[in-house]
Amino acid sequence: MKKALLLAFISGIFTITAGAQDKKLPPLDASPMDMAYYPPMYPYVVKIKGEPGNLVARVIYSRPQTKGREIFGNLEEYGKIWRLGANEATEIEFFKPVIIAGKNIPKGRYTMYAIPTEKAWTIILNRETDIWGAFKYDQAKDVVRVTLPVTGLDTAVEAFTMVFEKGDPGANLIIAWDKVSVSLPIKWADATAKKSK
Repeated sequence: MKKALLLAFISGIFTITAGAQDKKLPPLDASPMDMAYYPPMYPYVVKIKGEPGNLVARVIYSRPQTKGREIFGNLEEYGKIWRLGANEATEIEFFKPVIIAGKNIPKGRYTMYAIPTEKAWTIILNRETDIWGAFKYDQAKDVVRVTLPVTGLDTAVEAFTMVFEKGDPGANLIIAWDKVSVSLPIKWADATAKKSK
């Protein structure tokens, strides 16, 4: 009796496993999703290594590659709204209030867009989240816009990249792809308030 039950149980597991294997899984995304933190590598540095630090900002974005294409002025047209990556529009989350371009930004989650031109990019934070592409972009929901100068790069960046670096007081969000980059200054609201006292 026990043998029969055991065989039935094993047979059931194989049936479930075979059924799961029959399901078609999506292919590997050509523009994989990635995440950057401030402080950099926060989960490892603070949660694993135990170094001091509080999570301030996190950006989630998809990483298209150049694949030999001409990116800016061609694939990404100058003067047109761009999702700042691929697939879902890029999202940034602040875990405390910050200041961007002199404007107080409450803690929370925002969608990021860009309008690239040859010499400068307009970076936009918008309050509507969970957006695919920039097809439903609504300017009325913008929280802040800031125009940043473009820096040319000697070495091309194959995969679209976003990374935080330390600023004073705050951080810079470096956005780089192909042969250009821009740097978005983000100041901590509490640090700025202390300096003004």
